[in-house]
Amino acid sequence: MRRLTSLWLVGCVAIAGCSKKDEGPPHPAAELPAPADSPAQPSGPPPGTLPREGEAAANPPVHVVVDGGVAHGPPPEVVEEAAPDSGATTGGAPSGATAPAPATGQTPEDVKNREWTAGNVTLKRPPGMPMTLRSVRAGQHPDFDRVVFEFDGAQLPGYRLEYVDKPIIKCGSGDETAVAGQAWLQVTLTPARGHDDKGQATVAEREMKPNLPVIAELERTCDFEGEVTWVLGNKHPNKYRVMELKDPTRLVVDVQH
Repeated sequence: MRRLTSLWLVGCVAIAGCSKKDEGPPHPAAELPAPADSPAQPSGPPPGTLPREGEAAANPPVHVVVDGGVAHGPPPEVVEEAAPDSGATTGGAPSGATAPAPATGQTPEDVKNREWTAGNVTLKRPPGMPMTLRSVRAGQHPDFDRVVFEFDGAQLPGYRLEYVDKPIIKCGSGDETAVAGQAWLQVTLTPARGHDDKGQATVAEREMKPNLPVIAELERTCDFEGEVTWVLGNKHPNKYRVMELKDPTRLVVDVQH
């Protein structure tokens, strides 16, 4: 029995020795310890982060390792320049408002017209094909009422704005017309038209009562021989400003509260 046991032990040692010989020595780099200052790299977003939405979802987030932790910042914000339409100031040009580049061959806007005034404002443009007025609308802002005249194409007509006295006269008939308010700001556009080639009016409403803090009524008093005139019936002769905007092409008149 002892002889069999000895033979069995010798066989096991021989087999084990052959197996270790086949494995070969370990690589020296495997025995080096891992650097103490090597943080584990993240395999995914940190817990608790919100999913990316919109365009940001198409761009994989970047995980930055800081002091052994993960800093996962939100997607970059898309900052939009404030449109001149939304500017509201009580003095000078609205914040963020810049004069648009003039169309080819068009007289550039006078940026001084963007300053508040109660006097006359005039910008002349050469005679030519009249610009077609497509829309007239009014609305209230925190510090002013706004009227927007929107035109076809990329060019604006010339304009003249001034407070006028009664009577308010219609240019075609010469008849007097009643306009609400106590101060009447007349906006004359030339060369311009408020109708199409078939003579159909492009702005259906010729009288509007928007019920705004200052502007009580808007009335078209002229659309004749390249001239379009609208009168703003204001409750008071408050200061106003004029701005030219593009995309779409607009002339904006703001009247202070």
